[in-house]
Amino acid sequence: MSKIGKYTESDSMSDLINCNYSILFVISRFGIGLGFGDKTIKEVCDENDIDTNTFLIIVNMLINKESGDVSIDPTISIQTILNYLHNSHKYFLQFKLPNIRRMLKASLGDRDSNVSIVIMKFYDEYVMGVSRHMQYEEKYVFPYIKDLISGEDAKGYNIDVFRKQHDNVEAKLSELKNIIIKYCSVETNDELISVLFDIFTCAEDLSYHKVIEDKLLVPVIERLEKSSK
Repeated sequence: MSKIGKYTESDSMSDLINCNYSILFVISRFGIGLGFGDKTIKEVCDENDIDTNTFLIIVNMLINKESGDVSIDPTISIQTILNYLHNSHKYFLQFKLPNIRRMLKASLGDRDSNVSIVIMKFYDEYVMGVSRHMQYEEKYVFPYIKDLISGEDAKGYNIDVFRKQHDNVEAKLSELKNIIIKYCSVETNDELISVLFDIFTCAEDLSYHKVIEDKLLVPVIERLEKSSK
């Protein structure tokens, strides 16, 4: 049974997962493994050196699908947010997107139909775009934020640059879904249905990833920039 309201540090971590199985992806990006028994969220976070407050803010944002402005707690851990986003990048680029490609290729088989060729080309171009987007964050945005945190001179960049050019990385994946649904005319194919389901969930996951960056990371860094001037 789903919890009414937001989760708190005294709630059971296992209850959180059982009621919201998509949070399995979230805890893995915090470096939390399974096997936490009946421990509370705070106990599990403390054992893994994770700021509990920041963990709860991210979890509750995703569970409640908060896409509007979020009130920023001044005690939030920026480093915890960065670790979460960095691990998310690794998940998408090193596991999820390559895995979808393998399954997509296998489900389409050896057919050289125009639709199959277009689908694979479209997907590869999409992944290249996502990779460029995330590598930019790793190369420029995250180091800039770390300099801000440490009090080092971080001139020549500001978070507004990132905000203005922040791409909607999940939009093209939605286009791919529509191409497969509308034009991939094959006999009943469980593999294709399975990979299409994965594409749906990946698009949703990327959408939440963008919400964390736009509605949590950007406002926190804007506030830090003002206080550091």
